[in-house]
Amino acid sequence: MNQDNYNDFIGTKRKHSASYGFDPLPLIAPLFEWQATVLRWAVQKGRAALFEDCGLGKTAQQLEWASQVYRKTGGSVLILAPLAVGEQTRLEGVKFGIQASVVSDHSEIGGPGIYITNYEKLEHFNCEDFAGVVLDESSILKSFTGKTRKALTEAFKDTPYRLCCTATPSPNDYTELGQHADFLGICTPAQMLCTYFINDTFNTGDWRLKKHAEDLFWKWLASWAACISKPSDLGFDDAGYDLPTLHMTDITVEVDQSEDTGEDLFRIATLSATTMHKEMRLTAPARCDAVAEMVNSSDETWIVWCNTNLEADELKARIPDAVEVRGSDKPQVKRKRLADFMSGDARVIITKPSIAGYGLNMQHCYNVAFVGLSYSFEDFYQALRRSYRFGQTHEVNAYVVQAETEGAIVKSIQRKIKQHQTMQESMKKAAAELKTSETETIDAKIDVTTRSGDGWTVHHGDCVRVAREKIADHSVGFSVFSPPFADLFTYSADPQDMGNCEDMNEFMKHFDYLIEEMKRIMIPGREVAVHCVDLLSTKWKHGSIQLQDFSGEIIRAFWKHGFLFHSRITIWKSPVTEMQRTKAHGLLYKTLKKDSSSSRVGVPDYLLVFRAPGESAEPVTKSPEDYSVDWWQEVASPVWMTVDQGRVLNRNGARDNADEKHICPLQLDVIERGIELWSNPGDLVYSPFTGIGSEGFGALSLGRQFVGSELKQSYADQACGNLKNVKAQGMLSLV
Repeated sequence: MNQDNYNDFIGTKRKHSASYGFDPLPLIAPLFEWQATVLRWAVQKGRAALFEDCGLGKTAQQLEWASQVYRKTGGSVLILAPLAVGEQTRLEGVKFGIQASVVSDHSEIGGPGIYITNYEKLEHFNCEDFAGVVLDESSILKSFTGKTRKALTEAFKDTPYRLCCTATPSPNDYTELGQHADFLGICTPAQMLCTYFINDTFNTGDWRLKKHAEDLFWKWLASWAACISKPSDLGFDDAGYDLPTLHMTDITVEVDQSEDTGEDLFRIATLSATTMHKEMRLTAPARCDAVAEMVNSSDETWIVWCNTNLEADELKARIPDAVEVRGSDKPQVKRKRLADFMSGDARVIITKPSIAGYGLNMQHCYNVAFVGLSYSFEDFYQALRRSYRFGQTHEVNAYVVQAETEGAIVKSIQRKIKQHQTMQESMKKAAAELKTSETETIDAKIDVTTRSGDGWTVHHGDCVRVAREKIADHSVGFSVFSPPFADLFTYSADPQDMGNCEDMNEFMKHFDYLIEEMKRIMIPGREVAVHCVDLLSTKWKHGSIQLQDFSGEIIRAFWKHGFLFHSRITIWKSPVTEMQRTKAHGLLYKTLKKDSSSSRVGVPDYLLVFRAPGESAEPVTKSPEDYSVDWWQEVASPVWMTVDQGRVLNRNGARDNADEKHICPLQLDVIERGIELWSNPGDLVYSPFTGIGSEGFGALSLGRQFVGSELKQSYADQACGNLKNVKAQGMLSLV
């Protein structure tokens, strides 16, 4: 391995949160004192986020920020905004004395300046030409596919100055904060999660703040994000920032519940996201009747929010003087109809939150109707805040019209409202910490410390560096290990942690350095056994739900270095247990009943075995007295049916002051069978990912020697404790 190449690769994984900005220039926009304070902080940071509630003046601040970058660098700044918000932003700039142009593609860039376009137009621009970028309503990014979100982050990864602006990080959706940090070049979502959060299950969306890390997390967030619900969060006067009274009215319409749906005789209000659309289609006429009756009996302005084109058609037929904006409309039609409503030329507008619910100022209207809800809290919140915002001079009337069978949706939104309120209170901690100092850098541990005992050695450090510096050529008789499963879990914030990666591609690049070293240290003709599982991609992260060929990637990586693909062993697991643990949609029995085309089989573990290049000078022999034919027939089977999934090392001691534990220690049955099959007594067994010492325990118990490496301090500590006990006690506590 070329050490410089490896160091360069690790350097690409480091993310530093620092100040990239400059001393603010004189302000052009007429900002309030608290806005100016935040703006100067954002300019000094250079890369920052403004998480400010609706009506606090983010448009003025982002225009001033863009102006500062333009005047400082002489380069162009691109503001990306939702549809129809661009023209509104341009007009605000005119009012503030800041010139900005709305453009559709790069050919319209007429020299250095401030330019505004829609997110959908991104592909038509040469992003590397901009000195700065602003993401207006940046929380909209999570509704994009993982592929699009990654493309946006990649497009501006070298842009010197970056600003994100949004009102509502979703309640308890901490991954969204990680996505913002990733875009700004502060850290990856995985680094944020592993540093401040814990996830004890394979439900990778279920993260919670570590109890001891709450204050540290909000302090870290405040180093790059201004989290403000009102000026007093920063110690300023709230005068002029009082929200009007909100009259929220739930209207439940009766529907015929006896209509045959192929399930129960009477439909009940326990809708899932998958059955909601069918139910809402059945109840659309009744809900639209109720909304139309309210709107038509009034001569005031109304916003009517819908979720589907069917609802829009039903509403338009019932409200003659309404204008409708839908996704299939041409951009110029959308802009015209939205402008007509905001200017007062149209009394009623019918549209969806996904089209007009983000960024637009519709506070001239104070009557809002939702013809039903979706499970998206943010769609509801953002749509409501087009009218219910700072600067609204009237009391706001909001009506949520639901069928009696759709009560589960209302309860879900109500629960998320409470979660949002809780998160807003927590984010005040970040507001109180607002400052200009740099964040602690997430860096790499490059030193190696070593501990050893009777027949074992554990190196605390990066596995690639340990293999290169501490393990001799052709010294390892057998290697067995379970690597990080790409980006499924991240065990530390260290960029040398292979699980601390952006995606499968980055993991495999990192893993390649280890295989290169393993080729050197393995005895020729001896085996390497890699435990793995094919991974499920997710919509929020990858853009689709399907299996990723992790096992195939590993095979191809070992082939690249001349290893022979020796065996593939399938380790049977109960699909029921997997379903209970992961709640995977494809394994649920109700999925089979609803649409069996979405049902899938359980995902087994694999033990992939590779033979190092060359011929072994010493055979691995077996005595018939010690290894019976029955034993051989069991382990020679391509499917190991009798692996005890619960027979693993006691992992409780691996919990450290970061409130974590070893999530998935490898089963001892798998380790022991591999060691007995492919090594001789006295051989050196190697695990680059020692964890809490499972492979070492198996090796020592079977009369072999062991060497391992472990990057995480708490795991290395427990591994050493476990290995000391193997020969001292003859056994180790199992769970």
